Amino acid sequence: MSDPTPVLDDLREESNELDRIVRELSEEQWAHATPAPGWSVAHQVAHLAWTDRAALLAVTDPEGFAREVQKAFVSSDTFVDEGAEEGAGLPPAELLARWRRSRALLQVALRAAPPGARFAWFGPPMSTASMATGRIMETWAHGQDIADALGLVRNPTNRLRHVVRIGVRARDFAFSVRGLSAPKEEFRVELVAPSGDDVWAYGPEDAPQRVTGPALDFCLLVTRRAHRADLAVHAEGPDADRWLDIAQAFAGPPGAGREPSGATG
Repeated sequence: MSDPTPVLDDLREESNELDRIVRELSEEQWAHATPAPGWSVAHQVAHLAWTDRAALLAVTDPEGFAREVQKAFVSSDTFVDEGAEEGAGLPPAELLARWRRSRALLQVALRAAPPGARFAWFGPPMSTASMATGRIMETWAHGQDIADALGLVRNPTNRLRHVVRIGVRARDFAFSVRGLSAPKEEFRVELVAPSGDDVWAYGPEDAPQRVTGPALDFCLLVTRRAHRADLAVHAEGPDADRWLDIAQAFAGPPGAGREPSGATG
């Protein structure tokens, strides 16, 4: 059984990197609109704090988490926005303290979880490592929204491997959430790591359908933070090509996604 410690360490580093961006912001910058319609920088951080608290509940209080799932089921179209809106109304210093507290408590709970533990979630049950990986993906993706709102360019790191892994594993989900049948055969996925000196590969080497490109671009694609037309991710084969149009690494509806910017990957 794999040790989740490295994934938890990467989650901590990903959160700390975003913390360094937002902790120096003015109140006006906290109110900046992000590419997510109706969401400011404050909404993005509030959502991370809310989701960290939900994950903490899933790890430490399964019955309490089950009640949260029921609430989400009753108001599935508004549940996420309502959680973000509630936190975004706080003063920035209080909101930042809330996020720091929730993610710190989640770190403690996940590190204390027994080997082999699995936790209920809004999608399939999660292992400790999977829960941490999901939190990395969310933190990175919402951090990208914040960076875009502020006009910042972040340096990609090898922590993107976790986002890539979720994106690849969620291939069939991306088809099913749109009412489509998933391809029966695996694809070969080969992505150039941010360092430029490694390739992250998944699937059979001889698979007839393939996806290639920079890992950063693939992560932007599967988190739906950029339009495919603006990214250097390429497909060989009709099913792989279709996947790149609908790929998503997160649970729930796909949303509208981003419009093409006119740039090329």
